[in-house]
Amino acid sequence: MAATPLMNEFAELAHLTREDLEDLLNDPAYFQSIFHSLPQVKELYQAQAELGMANEAIARTNLSLQDRLYELRTETKEAFDEAKSMESRWKDLEREQREVYQRFDPQFLLLRLRHATTAQDDASEALASSFVQSSPSLSTGNDASDVDEFMREFRELRKVYHKRLMWGDRWASRQVSWEDG
Repeated sequence: MAATPLMNEFAELAHLTREDLEDLLNDPAYFQSIFHSLPQVKELYQAQAELGMANEAIARTNLSLQDRLYELRTETKEAFDEAKSMESRWKDLEREQREVYQRFDPQFLLLRLRHATTAQDDASEALASSFVQSSPSLSTGNDASDVDEFMREFRELRKVYHKRLMWGDRWASRQVSWEDG
């Protein structure tokens, strides 16, 4: 018999006659018995069986780890949720810290000094206006104690005003420096 590509690839079929090959094509049971007796098919089935057993072993291992994995998943979710909560709390604390530190920011302190200076000026002017309005004339009705009391209060208010004004001027000319620590 001449060597054909079929006979080269499936040497196990080389001993079959032409009639046997035709029977192989026509009889499914005969085909199955010959097919399953081929070494390549036996090796394929053996490899498939080994892979199936390995797959089952992996599945058993996975099932044995399943409860622990679910526990870890739950713990991880709880840790993640806690981390998110802490991150949110961190942002709140940073915002609070910025608000607290803002009170000590040099620009904020300068602004407060300027407002206090203006308020002090307004208070001393209000005291002076009140004194002038309460006395219709300087020569009558004002006794010396009222004038002395007014002068003492007015001087104290103006002294604080001028100190604040002086600090504001020094600050504006960069003669005041703030150091942390």
